[in-house]
Amino acid sequence: QLQLVESGGGLVQPGGSLRLSCAASGFTLDDYALGWFRQAPGKEREGVSCITQSNSTHYTDSVKGRFTISRDNAKNTVYLQLNSLTPEDTAVYYCAAVRVTFVPLCAFNYPYHVWGQGTQVTVSS
Repeated sequence: QLQLVESGGGLVQPGGSLRLSCAASGFTLDDYALGWFRQAPGKEREGVSCITQSNSTHYTDSVKGRFTISRDNAKNTVYLQLNSLTPEDTAVYYCAAVRVTFVPLCAFNYPYHVWGQGTQVTVSS
């Protein structure tokens, strides 16, 4: 069974940092592009960041310069470092994977077919 499990969410003050992790089981991440998405209350899910097998990355404009995505295939894990957090970053964060042949770029509209259960990030003073 293909599974992704996120961890690392929590409550943090504005300006703080968190590191989200997403561990895969039942498959290896080597052949997958990976993405982080988030959904805030009352809003649609949006793409936050993605990374290809060759570590090419893409970020939505609102997180550029603050968030960093990375992957460790040896640990079968993808990470999202969140810095300079603001209340607008409050959301449930999901990781997702899509098996693709080699692509030079990643995108949020790829048919991601493996999803984690989500981890809550709350930014509040």
